[in-house]
Amino acid sequence: MAHSVVTTAADLAGRALASITRGVAAVRHADKPLHPDGDMYAGQLIRPGSQQRTGVPWIDQGGEDDVIVRLSRAVGLPGPVPDVHGLALRLRKGQTRYGDLLLASTGWDPLTRHLLMPAWNAHWPLTTLLPYRSPIGPLVIGARPIDVRGYQLCWAVVGRQWHALGDLTLTMPLPEETEVSFDPVVNPLPGLEQYPWVEHLREQSYAVARRMRRASHA
Repeated sequence: MAHSVVTTAADLAGRALASITRGVAAVRHADKPLHPDGDMYAGQLIRPGSQQRTGVPWIDQGGEDDVIVRLSRAVGLPGPVPDVHGLALRLRKGQTRYGDLLLASTGWDPLTRHLLMPAWNAHWPLTTLLPYRSPIGPLVIGARPIDVRGYQLCWAVVGRQWHALGDLTLTMPLPEETEVSFDPVVNPLPGLEQYPWVEHLREQSYAVARRMRRASHA
């Protein structure tokens, strides 16, 4: 019963987000209603391995990932105006498979890390906002800027303290025409799963955005 209530609530919230996405697109007359403009970079994520085990090899074991990174503002408001900042990463999981990670400006403590926060500048913490399913429970990923080209990535079980995940460095800008459609539902991170209610919440607004992009390129 509880599961069906959560799923229904997430479905209703997802429909509301999809309506907002369509509304923003209509006002803008744009095919990309959210994060319309962004700066693309090649980057490298160096993971030392986590001392606190999660059961997710990508977090627990050390390694290096070559990534594509997009920095953006959700609404695309002028620079001096607060906006929700976005940090998107794509890492390879094989020759043709990818994992996408989307983070947005939030707070950093156990409560506010789940709340979107418009930020005055890019020196603001970002998180996945919604949790992933992991062997040790619901898990959130966050990032804190350490300089203009670097971020410290962390992970935390919902309600618990942060632990180091890795250091992200933006190595070089990519051409303006570089286009990547980040989608954490279609391209999950290795070893992490989306909860069904999170998929319900996100999928409808993502589906609207995907249809708009296909229509604009038809």
